Amino acid sequence: MTQSLATVALLVADYDDAITFYCDRLGFNLVADTDMGGGKRWVLVAPPGQNGAQLLLAKADGETQRAAIGKHGGGRVMFFLNTTSFARDHAAMVKQGIRFLEAPRHEAYGSVAVFEDLYGNKWDLIEPKKP
Repeated sequence: MTQSLATVALLVADYDDAITFYCDRLGFNLVADTDMGGGKRWVLVAPPGQNGAQLLLAKADGETQRAAIGKHGGGRVMFFLNTTSFARDHAAMVKQGIRFLEAPRHEAYGSVAVFEDLYGNKWDLIEPKKP
């Protein structure tokens, strides 16, 4: 039996603002944007060339969910975006106004820098070290 992680839900305040951030600024592809009725949409985004999990941009419903926006990782890095060209993607993201919380660093596992999404969730941009 083979299993894989296909989709991860991410609470957002507004579908269109989230699409703009992830697609226009971060460079992800809009995989799906389907009206589900009642103000709900099924919005999937994924990095270009992705072969892993996609993000379901889930508009927060109710005060409890709204309060959780941007706090998915409890202040820790929650999402890890792998790349084959750290320098290229870091430069493109900086040009798009993505907020990095540190300068790029080189670790035993590869090149990495932490950035925030539009809600303050922390992400690692990583180019894994080649074996």
